[in-house]
Amino acid sequence: MAPDPWLSMYDSAFHTAQEIAEKIQECNRYQRNGESTAKLNVTIRSLLQNLREKTDNLRDLLFRSASTRQITQLEGDRRQNLLDDLLTRHRQLQASFKNEGTEPDVIRSSLMAGRVRQGVSNPWLVEEPEETRGLGFHDIQQQQWRVMEEQDAGLDALSSILSRQKQMGQEIGNELEEQNAVLSQAMLLLVVLVSSFQWN
Repeated sequence: MAPDPWLSMYDSAFHTAQEIAEKIQECNRYQRNGESTAKLNVTIRSLLQNLREKTDNLRDLLFRSASTRQITQLEGDRRQNLLDDLLTRHRQLQASFKNEGTEPDVIRSSLMAGRVRQGVSNPWLVEEPEETRGLGFHDIQQQQWRVMEEQDAGLDALSSILSRQKQMGQEIGNELEEQNAVLSQAMLLLVVLVSSFQWN
């Protein structure tokens, strides 16, 4: 089975966000040592722009997949949550890069050590769901395929039940038509008998 384009693109965007965090840490280290950060700043700006483009593409692809029902609503909601987390991380990384009045050491600690100081939160401090904890990208992808296969099997079973109910409904309708015809004949015979009795 071919890799899911959305999941592959998400994996790429997630790794770009991780690379940005590492570059910001490196930039802060250069600043503490009094070294030039011009090259790193250009690289970080480029990576932030690249991450923005990837998140925009993820949003468009998710919208198309959901609107054409290529994925289930449950999977669409799960992917939307992943995308929302990624967009939040992008905003936090941008704020960290611009510093916004926060000392470089505070940003570095927040980004890389998972701490929260002076109102700066760690972009990577997001609780991972229990069912995916410890799994790699391809393991998660395989898990999603299994879920979708189970959902497809459930839909097939539901379709079979609905087909059977439709057939039963048609059979009941046919039976009613036959009974109506019998009743009509009985009523006609009764009318004939009553008329015949009156003449006698």
